[in-house]
Amino acid sequence: MTHAEAVELVQRLMNGSITDEPEASAALESLKAGLRCPHISNYIFSDFDPALTADRVVARALAYEPFAL
Repeated sequence: MTHAEAVELVQRLMNGSITDEPEASAALESLKAGLRCPHISNYIFSDFDPALTADRVVARALAYEPFAL
């Protein structure tokens, strides 16, 4: 998944243009797999920063690094 594709998909989720639940779930799974970040849905739906943009969400997801316990 390219950066531009991820930004477009996140933007569609953020602005509500994806209203079908199965389509939204598929979009989130695609983002999780493409960006390798399990927290992408939290970044989109739980961050209440008024300056939040799709580009910032994708940048945050790309910065995610898993760690071993």
